[in-house]
Amino acid sequence: MADFNQNGNVALFHNLRTRPLAELDYEIESFAQTRKITLVLPSLYSELEGPALEKIISELSQVRYLHRIIIGLDRADEAQYRHARRFFAALPQQHVVIWNDGPRMQALMARLDALGLAPMQPGKGRNVWSCLGYLIACADSSVVAIHDCDILTYSREMLSRLVYPVAHPGFSYQLAKGFYPRIGSNKLGGRVTRNLVSPLLISLKKVIGDRDYIDYLRAFRYPLSGEFAMRTTYLPDLRIPWDWGLEIGVLSEAWRNLGPRAVCQVEIADVYDHKHQDLSATDAQAGLNRMSMDICKAIFRKLAADGTVFSTNVFRTLKATYYRRALDMLEVYSHDAAMNGLSFDRHAEESSIKLFSDNIVLAGQAFLETPQEVPFSPNWNLINAADPALLADFKASVAADLADYSAE
Repeated sequence: MADFNQNGNVALFHNLRTRPLAELDYEIESFAQTRKITLVLPSLYSELEGPALEKIISELSQVRYLHRIIIGLDRADEAQYRHARRFFAALPQQHVVIWNDGPRMQALMARLDALGLAPMQPGKGRNVWSCLGYLIACADSSVVAIHDCDILTYSREMLSRLVYPVAHPGFSYQLAKGFYPRIGSNKLGGRVTRNLVSPLLISLKKVIGDRDYIDYLRAFRYPLSGEFAMRTTYLPDLRIPWDWGLEIGVLSEAWRNLGPRAVCQVEIADVYDHKHQDLSATDAQAGLNRMSMDICKAIFRKLAADGTVFSTNVFRTLKATYYRRALDMLEVYSHDAAMNGLSFDRHAEESSIKLFSDNIVLAGQAFLETPQEVPFSPNWNLINAADPALLADFKASVAADLADYSAE
């Protein structure tokens, strides 16, 4: 149900269901005449075999305002790269597939490693970082949008609503963050946002006191959404986290570089469902277990950078405060689910809260023991200063892969 509430911290654009998609797209097409729009799709090869991506490609094929689509392909060998080229050939727009595991890209990573500038770990963050580097090298787009490749309920309206605030020449927003209700398969989704981020931010405010940064993060309806759009002038200074803190990290970078008045959030869907991560309670390097650790550390690092002093006792108090608040909020979520006829596994939800509460202390301890840890890929301004030829060589390497490894 549409609403028009504003929280007063970050501009919020609703879907009031009063404007046809065709009319919205026509206006964006007029913007795109002078402000070219590029879409970045970070993809695992396995997502080409999943149920979502084929529909996403079908929807994108109907979008006329896109100047280019950049697909970052991870975990693919040569045969799989060739297959990906054939798969994405259905796109009518200019598009390119970046083979991140190919020998040319690996040689570029080795070159950066010799300078101490290579991203530390593969993953979505590094994939997005490399795609943005290619876009910077192209130097021909004003707006870039990014979304995941596992959205089961995808509609091209998601993209149109996402890019509109930053593509509009009369708006001053530099970054737009998508939000939506996480409802899929007749159940309430978004466990990490509901059961970790929301109660953690409330608890942090109670334990360490008021912080503008906490109010900023709390203003977002869905801070962990993977859908955002930016004006490209901001990209060279953007530090992309390579761990699971990507979404929080991008919002934190916008807070640092742009300020809240240059950031907005926009409702892009009524229903959203995608591939669900396992809790992975027994494996600290996988699933929501790893994700919760990385998110906590990302938030702690940013607060420390703003002057907050943490200690072991602070993290112990934070755990206790969080646990009580998370359970109280869980009660409300269960009532909300019941009222709307959604299934709700109370035991599984409480198990996730117990895991997250333990990880708050573990993440805090890791932060205290390794304060020098910097899980960010270097921004492209820094790379260009250290190796001015790398961006041009990056673009040439992608072109050489396209020429040498045909899709036939």
